[in-house]
Amino acid sequence: MGWFGRGRRAAADDGSSRGAQKATVEHLEEFVRTRVGVEAYIEPVTHVTQTTVVLIATTGEWTRRRVPDPATARSIARGLGIPVYDVQLMGYPQRMRDWNARQRPRAR
Repeated sequence: MGWFGRGRRAAADDGSSRGAQKATVEHLEEFVRTRVGVEAYIEPVTHVTQTTVVLIATTGEWTRRRVPDPATARSIARGLGIPVYDVQLMGYPQRMRDWNARQRPRAR
């Protein structure tokens, strides 16, 4: 079975369509391939969002994508050969907060 299980009922916007799954994996692979020291952080499901995985590079640059569940996020990280952490246990790394702070002036 692949990273995105077949037994789940797919909603139109939950990233479960085959094309969306492929696009998610390709995006994460590209992020890891083009950045140094990438780590994965699993964010839990909330009332507003489903489970997500955040990849964070050593520069603090990051990207986030929805995944069906934490096990899928771990599987993706293993497949990419990067460490994976639970954000509820570890928190976000300071480098991510620093990167976000540096980006704010550009957005204004």
